[in-house]
This record gives sequence, structure tokens and C-alpha cells, in this order.
Amino acid sequence: MTNRDDGGIRMRVLIIGVGTRGDVAPYTGLGMRLREAGHKVTIAAHKPYAELVTDAGLEYLPLPGDPLPALTGRFSISAFKEYSEQLVEGLAEIAEQEADLLLLGMAGALGYHVAEAMGVPSMGVHLQPVDPTGDFPPVMSLFQRSLGRWGNRRAARLAFELPAAGPLLAGLSTKMRARLGLPPMTPRALYRRRESTRWPVFHGVSPLVVPRPADRRPGLEITGYWWPLRPRGWQPDPVLLDFLTSGPTPVFVGFGSLAGARAEQYTELAVDALRRAGLRGVLQTGLRGHLSDDVLAVGDVPHDWLFPRLAAVAHHCGGGTTGSGVRAGVPAVAVPVMNDQPFWAARLMALGVAPAAIPFRRLTPARLATALTTAVTDPAYRLRAQALSVRVSAEDGAAPVVEAVNQLRVTHGPGRRPG
Repeated sequence: MTNRDDGGIRMRVLIIGVGTRGDVAPYTGLGMRLREAGHKVTIAAHKPYAELVTDAGLEYLPLPGDPLPALTGRFSISAFKEYSEQLVEGLAEIAEQEADLLLLGMAGALGYHVAEAMGVPSMGVHLQPVDPTGDFPPVMSLFQRSLGRWGNRRAARLAFELPAAGPLLAGLSTKMRARLGLPPMTPRALYRRRESTRWPVFHGVSPLVVPRPADRRPGLEITGYWWPLRPRGWQPDPVLLDFLTSGPTPVFVGFGSLAGARAEQYTELAVDALRRAGLRGVLQTGLRGHLSDDVLAVGDVPHDWLFPRLAAVAHHCGGGTTGSGVRAGVPAVAVPVMNDQPFWAARLMALGVAPAAIPFRRLTPARLATALTTAVTDPAYRLRAQALSVRVSAEDGAAPVVEAVNQLRVTHGPGRRPG
């Protein structure tokens, strides 16, 4: 730990952002706020997302492996095994870095062991509310309907206490601790340690979207969104600007990281749906360029700029994309694919800003066309979306995290190296 000239605390903060683009982007906004508070911020992420970090003016630390084959599309045991082995090794190497505090995304939970090996504190900075509650079933499970308050809590707690995902995940913590020279610890013991010490976890989602469950212990806070930064020097493509203003307001259709695997298939489905609905569309499905006079395919475009200019957004319900749609104040069409996405789809419906969700496996041009038409033509969806946007946009989700880091007193100096 070093001191700033003004007497304030300056800490070396390392954020571990394991996962795909949506798992990393919010930490750029959070990291920027921590940097503005005088802290030195580094984000560890996979190499495809290095520019997200460096464009925000933050230091970047590479993680090995490519999460896309392991975490999206058709699940492959061999791809997951290879990825997990690379991840364990990459996180273990992070223990050789110097840091005063580790901030851990949910997918970077193995970083808890890294912090222990380094001898430094850690906090959770989660993008999904995964801790046990009776209010809803486990966010990352196959359960999409409530199991009752007791059942919801028990199912979520089992996910923490047991080698929950079977042999694929059961050994990761064991391997991580062995690699770091730490004594063995069962998942149940780890969970109980976190609970007994009230390990702090901040959730980067609006409490208006997910109200804080009353049965959550102190230290599990829902702060508000951490908005990603736009790439440095970004300007909209003139072709996109012209398309947005050359006719009726278009809608958006995108499927996140999944789109790259079957770009042509998803694009064909979306174009068919837009034709049936008689709507103009901006597609983010892996292709680029004019597909017709009424359909433009684009690459990466900041959602905070694009979404407010559209009539509705149809998306896969990743947490970040869901938040961007809420912030934009436009109706949504929820097309959840996997993991936490059905949970966010259910929240959009409960908030009244989206019609009934279409599970991706049941998506057809006709169903997408019907949902888009409903979202665009029923004014109630837009009115509710606009009212929610005003309130969400007024929140400062980063402030509680910055305050917690500012108040943290590190008494042991820079992180030690295992040995």
C-alpha cells in the first residue's frame, strides 16, 4: 500500500474478470471509478478482451485460454477440461503479482484461493445474484420455476456446498489449492468460512431490477449497475447513422457471444422475422453490412449509444445487455439461451418491459416476429421501460464498492508471494 500526496489511501486493486465479453465489460466502468478514487487498478481477463481494459486506461493482465468454446454454444467436455486447466494455471500465476486487494467476479471464484495464497483480502463483485435466497430459484441452475422458499434456498446452498457440477468442476478448487500450496478445503468448508466471516459481495445490478432479498445476510449488497466504458475515441459508423435516420425507427436483434458460432443461421432467422413483422432492423449476429434496404448487420457498437435510438431490443438476456436495455428505456424481447439468461428474462417480464420470453431452443421467425410486433405496438411496454430507465439511470452502482475499498485498511503491506 502506498499513500497519495493528499493523504488518501492508494491501493493496488486486481479485478479478476473470468468469462466472455459481458463478464469483463462492466469491470471497466467499476475500475475507472476506483482509479478516479486514487487506486491503481488492473483487470485480469482473457486475451480477446484486452482492448476493453486498455481502452479504459486500466492495466491489463492476460489470462490463458479461450472461454467461448467452453462456455457457449454446444457444450464440449474436452473443451471445458482444457479451458479449466488453463484457467487454474493462469490464476495460480496471478499469485505472483503484487496487489493489496482482489475483486472477484463470480466466474473468477477460484480467485478466493489466490487471495489467500497472496495473503491479501478479497471481495466479490458479482454480476449475478447467486447467493441463496427464498425469493427465487438458483440463478445459474436448471430450475426456472420457484421451488418454494425453503426449496429455493436449499438448492442454491447445495450449489455452494457440494462439488455441484459433478466431476467437471469438483476438482477445480482442489487443484487450485494444491497448485498454490494451500491446505485442502471442501466446498462446504469454504462456503461456511465465507458465511462466518461475512465475506463481502457487491452485485452490479440495479435493486430496481432485482430487489435485495430480505433473507440475505449482511455483506451481500445490490448496488446498481457498473456501466461499461465506450472504446476510446469511438465514433459511430456513418453507414449506421444513415440507416437509423433513413426510415421508421428500427429494432435490434442480437444473441451475444453465441452468435459467432452460427452467424448465417441466426441472421437468416432474424431477417425472416423482421420481414414478417414489417420492421426495419439492426442485427448483431456475426455478419456486417446491408442485408437489404431494411436490415443492417453491425459489429460491436456500444449499447449505451445504440439502444436508445431503437424501437425495441431483442437479445439473449445476458446480464450486461439486459441492463443496457433497461437503461435505454426501450421495450425488450427476451430470447434466453443458457446459464443466468432465463433469470434475467423472467425479471424483464416481471417488470412489464417485455412480453413473454421465447427460449432460444424454441425460437422461430414467426415467434420472434410476433414478439417484436407486440413490443413495438403496445405502448404500455415503452411507458414502463421509460419510467424504469429514469430511476435506474439515477443510481450510482460503483459508489458502494469505491467506499468499501477506500475504507479497507490493509495492515500487511503488499501481497506476499507464496513460497
